[in-house]
Amino acid sequence: MSLTKSRYPRRLFLVNLVLVGTVLGFVLSSILFACSTHVQPAGPARAEELPAAPLAEIDPRQGSFGDIAEAVLPSVVQLTVQEVRSVSGPQSERPWFDFFFRAPDNGDREFRTQGLGSGVIVRRDGSTYYVLTNDHVVGEGDQIMVLLYDSQEYLGEVVGTDSRKDLALVAFDADVDIPLGVLGDSDDLRVGDWVLAVGSPFGFQSTVTAGIVSALGRRGGPAGNISDFIQTDAAINQGNSGGALVNLRGEVVGINTWITSQTGGSVGLGFSIPINNAKRAIDDLIEIGAVRYGWLGVSIRSIAPEIASDMGLEGRRGAIVHHVFRGSPADSGGILPGDFITEINSVEVNSSDELIALVGELPIDEKAEFRLIRQRDSKDIAVLIEARSDERRIADQNRNLWPGLSVFPLDAEMREEMGVESGDRAVVVTNVEARTPAASAGFRVGDVVTEINGQNIDSVSAFFRELNDLDRSTLVMNVVRADDELEIELQR
Repeated sequence: MSLTKSRYPRRLFLVNLVLVGTVLGFVLSSILFACSTHVQPAGPARAEELPAAPLAEIDPRQGSFGDIAEAVLPSVVQLTVQEVRSVSGPQSERPWFDFFFRAPDNGDREFRTQGLGSGVIVRRDGSTYYVLTNDHVVGEGDQIMVLLYDSQEYLGEVVGTDSRKDLALVAFDADVDIPLGVLGDSDDLRVGDWVLAVGSPFGFQSTVTAGIVSALGRRGGPAGNISDFIQTDAAINQGNSGGALVNLRGEVVGINTWITSQTGGSVGLGFSIPINNAKRAIDDLIEIGAVRYGWLGVSIRSIAPEIASDMGLEGRRGAIVHHVFRGSPADSGGILPGDFITEINSVEVNSSDELIALVGELPIDEKAEFRLIRQRDSKDIAVLIEARSDERRIADQNRNLWPGLSVFPLDAEMREEMGVESGDRAVVVTNVEARTPAASAGFRVGDVVTEINGQNIDSVSAFFRELNDLDRSTLVMNVVRADDELEIELQR
């Protein structure tokens, strides 16, 4: 046997020996690893579970919102309003339709519209329940259906409406116990308070959204609404109108009314009528079917900076009286054009809007104390407030609106434009109300008043001083109109 051949068995033996050692080492290590880690048989995997804890302990708002919704939802209803409208115009382009449905020969056609809104049950008298909602929700509806939280439906009837605050009251009869909304105190609200909006947006009944009070005392609602609104970012959409805005105690603090949006959907700018503005309306609507407002009998505006400077009222807050209705409570009480009202019953007046709202809430047939500034002097005047008449009747009284014109200090730019000599100081007529004494006398916008009864008129204060000379029944005013100089007589 050669040396080469004798080496193969040795190599084979060494290879086998290494392989056997490797296998034995692997087996031994597997046994040791299993013994040290105690691996259990495989089973289904599960997420780690935390110990159960009450939701209120995790986040107090979680439990409270649910409790509020549970308490409030049964007192908030959905209103379905049907209204018959007629339109005038040419006959339909579908003759067969007009023939079978007998459209009138004059082209008038009737059609039925349907609207959705919300409401809050606020009062019960026997089996009669009263729902507070918006005037624009009920509109001119001839049929109103009230849908409760438990899906029971009842026929409703309009008790009365208040267009000035966009409120309405609807009544329905039910021989069951239905929870009433708990009315809170909206004066207690602060910016940043949590609130919930409850209603039926787009017909989705019993919807609850949460947000905060974004602002208070907002003005400028639609259709001349005189309320000072609560602004909230709780989502309010079409169909929420008339629903409840509630605080964390479950109390109704507002009636959701309108939104600001370019798309028609919520953008976080919703507005509610403070419930304190509606409490008296509920009583009036039930008792007499209408809301009685106080009437003072003046035409007012917030004062312009130029007039404030001219009258020595810079930095003062209030509302200036431009006109007074003759024979009105203001006239009888001694309020005059040019008076600057700063307080009513010790409540500060910051603007003309505030004055209108405050006067509207004054008790009828009772005296109210007005603090005002006249010719730079402070005066207190007591006025017996009367009930406000129908808006159309007030408009018809323009013939009694004294004086019927408004003036503004004449500045250098106006003098140059009107051709008035630069040395002259005067006032310019900026407005003339139709059918008033000033209109009947022939005043026009742009007239420059330089004298009254021979007295120079070099300021707005001077104009009101001479205008209010009660010893004269006729006021002779010197007026510059374009290139003409006129004398106009104004009869008191």
